[in-house]
Amino acid sequence: MVYQHGQLSVRILGERDIPLLAKWLSDPAVLEFYEGRDNPFDYDKAKKVFMDSDDEETKCIIEYVHRPIGYIQFYELDEVTKRKYGFGQELIYGIDQFIGEVEYWNKGIGTLLVNSMTSYLIKEKRAKRVIMDPQARNLRAIRCYEKSGFRKVSKLLAHELHEGVYQDCWLMEYRDMRPEK
Repeated sequence: MVYQHGQLSVRILGERDIPLLAKWLSDPAVLEFYEGRDNPFDYDKAKKVFMDSDDEETKCIIEYVHRPIGYIQFYELDEVTKRKYGFGQELIYGIDQFIGEVEYWNKGIGTLLVNSMTSYLIKEKRAKRVIMDPQARNLRAIRCYEKSGFRKVSKLLAHELHEGVYQDCWLMEYRDMRPEK
């Protein structure tokens, strides 16, 4: 278990979760903003992308009332990425997430998730900032992130290839404003 916050918990992704990822990432409603409707996943693709890769993300399953409902990953930004976006040497984490069970959309769970993950990264990992880069057209997600204290830092033009078109994204950040100890 990475953490639990009330009825929401985040745990490390396991091989038993691959069928869930394949289900979620073949749903056109989920794919509209995550991966793309032209890029659906099956079991083998989900296993390759989420289990067989050597990337630096900590990959997790989101559970609500003990039911798996989505995916979140977090990762420390490397020095190249920090320079690219004009950040200093402080500790910065990025997050990416989606709720794969669409009946859980628009119920405040996304805000609860983003708030609790941000708190976890600041308190437990000592992050000074947490960032993400949603597509500018994903207004529902951006409202959720703003409710969670994130602010738009800069527009990233033609940042993400999605369904054959480069989409603008917003670089959004949450900054830990607590005084240093």
